[in-house]
Amino acid sequence: MSTSDLRADFERDGFVSLPGFLGPEEIAEARENLERFIRDVVPTMSSTEVYRENVNDESTLKQLQKMGEHDSWFGELMRGERFCGLAESLLGEPARPVNLQYFNKPPGVGQPTPPHQDGYYFHLKPNHAVTMWLALEDVGEEQGCVRYVRGSNHFGMRAHGKSGTLGFSQGILDFGIPNDLENEVAFPCKAGHLIAHHSLTIHRADGNRTTERTRQALGFVYFAESCGEDVAAKRAYQERLDAELKSKGAV
Repeated sequence: MSTSDLRADFERDGFVSLPGFLGPEEIAEARENLERFIRDVVPTMSSTEVYRENVNDESTLKQLQKMGEHDSWFGELMRGERFCGLAESLLGEPARPVNLQYFNKPPGVGQPTPPHQDGYYFHLKPNHAVTMWLALEDVGEEQGCVRYVRGSNHFGMRAHGKSGTLGFSQGILDFGIPNDLENEVAFPCKAGHLIAHHSLTIHRADGNRTTERTRQALGFVYFAESCGEDVAAKRAYQERLDAELKSKGAV
């Protein structure tokens, strides 16, 4: 697919799907570095950057933040042309790498991800950013694959409120109003499949209903160069969130 066609799909639907974006050897390398990162780097990270479903059980690791800031391999991956170049093609302008995350839904305990828009967390004006989700293994609907609401990027920011979900503290309050579910598209993915969505695209995921299979992925966030970021508001939000998590013993 040409760059112009890819961007047209992204602007129309709010997302694009790129099966086989990374090949088997590249995924194997990414998984090896993830294992190294979890073993060697995670113990040095702040508790507010490492989320587990059960804070006392390392096997329930569900999310890691700012991996590119803690490790050169992941930093180069985030800043490299493969991903950053795609972000610029989709956004139609230069893009700034912001975050590289790890997402998992551990078997048996992986909770649903509430319907939300990433832009709610970003505090941007205009809200023009892209998040990429790279499957590190085969992910089916029973593991909680990502679900997008097609075209939801055209209708602005919906009202969000506390969700009670670790790692996704805010959810859309009126999700399900006419056309949300009718326009929802599920994305089961094979390892190496990349999906990318606009910061205003509504998306969610079910919990992991399996007893043995994980749901591991990497997430890449890029802001368009034209965006202004309300740094003070973002910092205040993060401080409130960190304090709330610590008070509940969740981190």
